[in-house]
Amino acid sequence: MASISQKQLIRSIGVRQIRLACGLVLFAYLISHFLNHALGNISMDALAAGVWYHTAFWQFFPVAIVFYTAALVHAGLGIWALYERRQFRWRAIEPLQLVLGLSVPALIISHLTGVRLGHTLFGYEKLYPQVLYAYWIVRPYKMWLMFGVLTIAWTHGCIGLYFWLRMKAFYKSASPFLLSVAVLVPTLAMLGLYQGGRSVVADSARAEWRADNLSQRQVGIPAEQDVLDSIADYFLIFYFGLLGFVLLARCARALNERRGGMISLSYGHGRTIRVPKGLSVLEASLRYNIPHASVCGGRARCSTCRIRVIGDCTSLPEPSKREAFVLSRVGAEDPSIRLACQLRPTADLSFFQLFMPHTTSASAHASNPTRIGQERYLVSMFVDMRGSTRLAENRLPFDTVFIVNRFLGAVSQAVIECGGRPNQFIGDGELALFGLATSPQTACRQALKAAARIAANVDELNQFLSHDLREPIRFGIGIHGGEVIIGDIGYRDHMVFTALGDAVNVAARLQEMTKTLACEVILSEEVRITAGLPPDGLPRQEVAIRGRAEPMILRSVGDAKALTALVDDVDVAAA
Repeated sequence: MASISQKQLIRSIGVRQIRLACGLVLFAYLISHFLNHALGNISMDALAAGVWYHTAFWQFFPVAIVFYTAALVHAGLGIWALYERRQFRWRAIEPLQLVLGLSVPALIISHLTGVRLGHTLFGYEKLYPQVLYAYWIVRPYKMWLMFGVLTIAWTHGCIGLYFWLRMKAFYKSASPFLLSVAVLVPTLAMLGLYQGGRSVVADSARAEWRADNLSQRQVGIPAEQDVLDSIADYFLIFYFGLLGFVLLARCARALNERRGGMISLSYGHGRTIRVPKGLSVLEASLRYNIPHASVCGGRARCSTCRIRVIGDCTSLPEPSKREAFVLSRVGAEDPSIRLACQLRPTADLSFFQLFMPHTTSASAHASNPTRIGQERYLVSMFVDMRGSTRLAENRLPFDTVFIVNRFLGAVSQAVIECGGRPNQFIGDGELALFGLATSPQTACRQALKAAARIAANVDELNQFLSHDLREPIRFGIGIHGGEVIIGDIGYRDHMVFTALGDAVNVAARLQEMTKTLACEVILSEEVRITAGLPPDGLPRQEVAIRGRAEPMILRSVGDAKALTALVDDVDVAAA
């Protein structure tokens, strides 16, 4: 088991995960440095005390190795992203993050050579008094350069954290506090530098202060400063030359791809586009403004961009470790299932999207708790009306629609009263979600109570329509819980709220099985355990589920109204 988890961990690591880990190390350094700057609001002595602890930690040899490695790897992967990214139409915030990140090395090199490299080469002991004197008095323009690089580096890091945390379940509740920290920390840091600079300007008029803080041991001699300036200049020439080389390489690659031939991508809805080899399927969709679901924005952190390849799959490139990990998490063992954001076909390809972005949703965006998408434990309930085909016989279409709407209204009312949310209406069926703002245990109990209330509401509806119905309305309910991705997917005006994942698919399969098992409700063992129902309260069955390799343990309920007593007993015992 341990070896399997280690293999899964290795498969889950890709370039983006490495860049994220390095970025977190650098952001931790930023926080430490910014908090040190903020001590300038107290006094210069507080700045001196803070920088001692700051340098003691970050110059501790193992920490320094991790820090400098993270800095080099993160910068290198940023340059690689500039070359690798073929499509920049995701959102303005992503190219902004890349531009800000690439500008940081050029902006900090002067400070880095003057302080860190000066200490290494010439033994300088430059601390806050020396740096602030240089930036406020000798070269005042560097004061504004420093404020600019503080803002740019912090903004770049915050954007990266946003992309990482936005899919976490706690992000919605934590976002106001994170925003407060994101605003306060750099503000206090810049105010601290400003106060420290004012103090240095006032003290620098005294000969005693200048003798104590501007000695040759602390600031060096002009010849040494010329050497450091030359190093900074050569670095800038090299760095801008490297960026120029990367841009030229992008142009050369584009020309080479066009000379190497174009390939056709045929979508399931009939549209075919011609793109150069090397583009991912998702990049091709965005380039030609074809709506394509992608909650995570093409980062291989979700599976909503999945496609099913039509025809022979043997000529497709092998999935990367990251793609294979994501597909295994959602149980996609079929080799024809691929992630559109990762698949870069080299020959003509025909496919259809598994998750269409224009799926009908009953949730209004104004009341949607998650706009971008997040991973969360939810309980999915599928409810289906039985015999709707026979119901339509010898009836006017409007009469049939009226009865179906009354049934869906009865179901939705029960779901809402029990704390759930109607999500999608599919013909005469409905998908309801529980747990958008509650714990897994509460969500499971809410779903079970809703099933019982649905039965009661349908009984009332049958009495109301008894003169119009040849036989009572019957229904089937499937309930399962698990980790899913919820959020708005789609493109521009076609954004809709939905839940995607194996747990939703299983709930739909359980609802279908109520027909063969002749019962009203089937719930998974996962829901029973999480809700706290006794193991002997409901009949137990182990059956094979279509789409899953191993059988599942299920609990069947002949009369849904019986769930009320079971859940009430659990509530009483818990109280």
